[in-house]
Amino acid sequence: MRRIDHFNGITTFVITAQLGSFTAAAERLGLTKSAVSKNVGRLEDRLGVKLFQRSTRSLSLTPDGEAFLTNCQSAIDILERAESALTSHIAHPSGRLRIDLPAAFGRQRILPALLNIAREYPELSLTVSFSERFVDLIDEGIDLAIRIGELSDSSGLVARKLTTQKLVICAAPKYLYLNNEPETPEELSQHRCIVGFRRNQPVSWLLKETNSRVKRYTPPATYEFADGEAMLEAVLAGCGFAQLPLWMVGEYLESGELREVLQEYSGIEIPISALWPQNRQLLPKIRYVVDTLVEMAESGLLD
Repeated sequence: MRRIDHFNGITTFVITAQLGSFTAAAERLGLTKSAVSKNVGRLEDRLGVKLFQRSTRSLSLTPDGEAFLTNCQSAIDILERAESALTSHIAHPSGRLRIDLPAAFGRQRILPALLNIAREYPELSLTVSFSERFVDLIDEGIDLAIRIGELSDSSGLVARKLTTQKLVICAAPKYLYLNNEPETPEELSQHRCIVGFRRNQPVSWLLKETNSRVKRYTPPATYEFADGEAMLEAVLAGCGFAQLPLWMVGEYLESGELREVLQEYSGIEIPISALWPQNRQLLPKIRYVVDTLVEMAESGLLD
């Protein structure tokens, strides 16, 4: 029983170190903050060292804690690989899958597939987060992430391209009725524009040039939204122009609720990829979900 207690303490320590707080670790583990703190305290007493520097505002690892965390993570990786090797013959996913999704695309395209899988395989548990910020999969204990855009740094990760999203510039007919339709991107400076907002910066639009090169253009940001669905609502309300993915606005273009403009400058395609830590690439739960998403992409269900 004591060995089991020791392992419980190690798991609590690793999760706390990864998330940087007892409160966040408690939410992840389904425990109270007090229970998490006591588990870590008992582990420190057993080891005879302090693993964390505690203050009223922050929690940080001591040098001993950093060294212990590295060794614990290596041990956990070995155990996960052993579990994967033992269960690699299992055809269905099980266990808890922690997945991070881009907000609008994740809700509209990925989440329904995950829920179908979860209904079909009740042994699979899901922890799903939606974010537009950069998430460090390894540090935050994420098993799988879906990312939109070029992957600037994927060291320690495995990436699988699923599909691409095509970007178009559009506006509502009621806005175009009151304003002249622009013929060049430069004319957008005379219009109201709805722009994405990430990491305290406006998101540049991607435009095609005559030589097929891609140009970044930041229009005047009359409205800034950190959420794609909010941008869509603003465009539909006639607030101005926006550059949005075709999978989001396609039905509105077909119905006439939106109209595409500057088509000769549009059509840039951005990759959509699945990423997971290298040490977890053989886990059945990850492999099954990625294989399902690949099949959906090949069938055009993610477009």
